Amino acid sequence: MNLPLFARRLLRPLLDPYRRYRHAKLIHAVRVSIGLLATILLTTGINLPHGEWASVTMLIVIGGLQHHGNIGKKAVERAYGTLIGASVGLLLVLQQAYFGQPLLTYLLMSVVCGFFSYHAIGKGGYIALLSAITVFIVAGHGDNPISDGLWRTVDILIGIVLALAFSFALPLYAVYSWRYNLASALRDCAEIYSRIINGRSVTDDEHLKLMNRLNAAMLQLRSLMPSVSKEVRISMTELDAIQRHLRMCISTLEILGNTRPDPRDEQASARMQVMLKAEHRQIRVQLVGMARALKSGVTERLERPSHIGAEPALDAPVYSALDGYRLLTVQLAQNVDAMRQRLAKSAGRWKI
Repeated sequence: MNLPLFARRLLRPLLDPYRRYRHAKLIHAVRVSIGLLATILLTTGINLPHGEWASVTMLIVIGGLQHHGNIGKKAVERAYGTLIGASVGLLLVLQQAYFGQPLLTYLLMSVVCGFFSYHAIGKGGYIALLSAITVFIVAGHGDNPISDGLWRTVDILIGIVLALAFSFALPLYAVYSWRYNLASALRDCAEIYSRIINGRSVTDDEHLKLMNRLNAAMLQLRSLMPSVSKEVRISMTELDAIQRHLRMCISTLEILGNTRPDPRDEQASARMQVMLKAEHRQIRVQLVGMARALKSGVTERLERPSHIGAEPALDAPVYSALDGYRLLTVQLAQNVDAMRQRLAKSAGRWKI
C-alpha cells in the first residue's frame, strides 16, 4: 500500500523495527494506558458490576511485559488460573450457602490454597498462584454472593481478551531486542579485538567497560531466548548454539588480551601482524558484517564464506606463547565463521 509522504514520515517511528526497539518503553506505556482506558470505558459503558477487575487483569497480563511472546504465554496462564480459581471459588460459595458453616469454609479455603501453593513452586507455578488468588477474588471469605463471583470471573476474562488484543496492536517483539543487543555485542567484540591486535591497553577503563558491557549483554540475551523462540519458531537449541559462539568469542578475546605479544617487542608484534594478517581482517569483517546484518535485516552479507584454511594450523605443535596466540586467533576465526553460518541459516525467521 502506497502511503502519502507525510503519512510515511509520521508512521516511520512506529513501523521501523529499530525505532520501535529504541522507544519500546514509551510505546509500551502508551499501549497499556490506552488498554486501561478501553477496559474502563467498556465495563462502565455496559455497566458491568466489579468492572475494575478487568483493568486489574489488563495490568497483570501486560503491565510488566513488553514483548509479544511473553504476553501471549502470560495471558494463557492467566486464563487457566482464572478458570480454575473461579470454579473452585464458586464451589466454595455454594457449599457455604448450603451448609452455612464459616469455619468449614475457612478450612477448605486454606487447604485448597495450600494445595495451590505446593504447585506454585516449579513448572506451572504462575497458574497455581493465580488460581489461589482468584479463589479469594471470586469467593471472598466464602460469603460473597454467587452473582458477584460470576461477574468478577467475566470481568477477568474480558481483561484477558483486551490485553491480548492490545498485545497484537503494534507488537514489541523480543526478537528485536535479541537482534539489536546481539549486534551491539558483536560490535563490542570487534572493538575489543582491534584494541588487542593494535597493542592498546587491555587493563584501562575503556577496555574493562567494553568487557563488562559484553557480560551484561550475555545475560540479557539469555533472558530473551525463550520469548524469541516462541515468536519466530527458532528452537532453543539453535539459539543456545548462537549464544555459545558468542560466549566462546568473548572468552577467547579475554585470553588473547593476556597472551598477545608484548607491544613493546616490536619485532614479535610485527611478525604476528604479518603471519595473521588474513585472520585479523577476516575476524573484524565478519564481526562487523554480522552486526550490520542483524541491525538492518539485509542478510546477504551473511552468505559470504570465510576463505581461511585454518584447519591445518590447529594441528600444529605449540612451542611458545606466540604459537599459542596464533592458534587461539585461528580458533577465534573459526568460531566467528561458525556463528555467521548459524545466523545465515536462521535469518529467514529472525529478520521480521
